[in-house]
Amino acid sequence: MSIFRPAYGHFSFRPFFIGLLFLGAACNKPSQTTSSPPVMQPLSLTPPARLAKNIVLMIGDGMGLSQVSAAMYLYPEPLQLEKFPVAGLIQTHSAKNLITDSAAGATAFSCGCKTYNGAIGMNADKKPCPTLLEQAEALGLATGLVATSSITHATPAAFIAHARDRASMEEIATFFVITDLDLAIGGGMKYFSRRKNDQRDLIAELRAKGCVVSDFTTGTLEQSILTLTPRQPFFWFSSEDEPESVEAGRTYLPVAARMAPTFLAQRSDKGFFLMIEGSQIDWACHANNGDRAVREMLDFDQAIGEVLRFAEKDGNTLVIVTADHETGGMSLLRGESKDSLKIKFTTDYHTASLVPVFAYGPGAEQFGGLYDNTDIYFKMRKLLRFPELPSEEDKK
Repeated sequence: MSIFRPAYGHFSFRPFFIGLLFLGAACNKPSQTTSSPPVMQPLSLTPPARLAKNIVLMIGDGMGLSQVSAAMYLYPEPLQLEKFPVAGLIQTHSAKNLITDSAAGATAFSCGCKTYNGAIGMNADKKPCPTLLEQAEALGLATGLVATSSITHATPAAFIAHARDRASMEEIATFFVITDLDLAIGGGMKYFSRRKNDQRDLIAELRAKGCVVSDFTTGTLEQSILTLTPRQPFFWFSSEDEPESVEAGRTYLPVAARMAPTFLAQRSDKGFFLMIEGSQIDWACHANNGDRAVREMLDFDQAIGEVLRFAEKDGNTLVIVTADHETGGMSLLRGESKDSLKIKFTTDYHTASLVPVFAYGPGAEQFGGLYDNTDIYFKMRKLLRFPELPSEEDKK
């Protein structure tokens, strides 16, 4: 039995869902085979009314419309997601598969290209592609990554690393040393300090670069940031391996979402790019655990609220919330009584379902409609006014 009490008077026919029914866009007919996914033409972007100085991209791993709906239905108060004035839908397929994984899905956001499942910052030809975070760092913007997984996991990794296989965690960890990242919060400390493939101590190397590195063994994230100043980059490891679930007591995501934008804004007057992932929505849905999935959704929504408070006060920050894919084929069914909700799953893997996009702030109007996941990258580059990258022909 679910521990959540439905509050049906709260959610009837919310404007968000009505808006999604009337999205004015079209896509090609879906392919009949998984080996040849549907292809959407790149969008012709309309000039934004305003450019963004800062962008916070928030990724709910595995978060489809059913996951959002379940959290809305089973939580008695309005979600932070309901504050967003713009909503859209994206296709998530990878280069050769109708069903993507997180690595290819995140690479579509970070590089703007379709790639094979398992690729980290690599294109379909297994060549490195420049990520939005790397471009932001090169242009003097502050940059940060936050995750409730290991910080070397597929989604955060795709923004900072280039690896042919998402499982190459130790290889991915080395990119945190060679990239001038300003903030990193997540698990996976063992890939930095207890490495199996070499004798490097990446934490010592980060400190030698001038980074403040702290971890769960010396206190909570709240305690670690009490004496923090923006003079030095900040790394905080939440666990040796993968962080705990919300059910097991993990609490740092909303704290990280509250401090990270303010910290990054002080690191550079040119702006910042921050990616925050609610990683374990996906894990709960892989386990077909509906109650846990809702708890992870609500934790992610609380983090969204912290970022929105910063953005509302700042006025120059675009907040984008989306997902790399849906997980579990979650279905919301009538429970044992007329006032109860039953969560069922159709698979323990990802699905090809469209996933939502929410946007708030300067340029938010660019994110309505139906489009491809790679367009998220191009919209962000345009709104940050990044210079055009050289084409393959230009490089020859």
